[in-house]
Amino acid sequence: MQASLRAQLRLIVGLGNPGADYSKTRHNAGFWFCERLSKELGVSFTQENRYHGWVANVRSDSRSDGRSDCIWLLMPSTFMNDSGRSAQALMNFYRITPDEILVIHDELDLPPGRLQLRFGGGLGGHNGLKSLAAHFNTQDFWRLRVGIGHPGDRNEVVHYVLKPPRKEEQEDMDTALDRALLTWPLLAKADFDAAMRKINVKPAPPPSPPSPARGEGLFQENSHGHEVHPCHMKSVKCD
Repeated sequence: MQASLRAQLRLIVGLGNPGADYSKTRHNAGFWFCERLSKELGVSFTQENRYHGWVANVRSDSRSDGRSDCIWLLMPSTFMNDSGRSAQALMNFYRITPDEILVIHDELDLPPGRLQLRFGGGLGGHNGLKSLAAHFNTQDFWRLRVGIGHPGDRNEVVHYVLKPPRKEEQEDMDTALDRALLTWPLLAKADFDAAMRKINVKPAPPPSPPSPARGEGLFQENSHGHEVHPCHMKSVKCD
């Protein structure tokens, strides 16, 4: 289903599990984004029991209709499987509709370093998304999928998402989250088309090592300009 053209971004929900034991795990990628965004915007989270989570808000002057509005940031403290209860409590109080929500979550089907912004779609077995969809009565809400990679064996998924990324994976994820933060001005005014063009791109591959100059590699030239393996040159011994 297409997103409403009139919808504004009013709530960002970062998915994760509360507590120090989970703070560095792959499943907490949604929390990581919200924490980075709040730091970037200079706002602080406070725990709100009535919303079952940590809440911050920022005043946005970037609405397409020229009005100023409040965008809420929410990190549920209910654990992943019950994230919908937290989000719905805040939605009901402020009369926020599902198409005005952006959910940030970890994604097994994307490698570390990849992002995808999209509206609606399946739930991919993600328990946090399942909980949200059940409370919203719809799967039609915006998602920012943060790639964490797949362990290769479905039986290892639970163990995998509850472990920290490897060093190189963490570096790729940090780079991706920083890239997502650069699109904040677009997200704040719900210019999702422009944000998708910046977010939904493959990161550039690392540069290839330079090729050795002629004469510096395994093959060298003889006096006739032909490449000769070192084993065929005088005074060179190859075992």
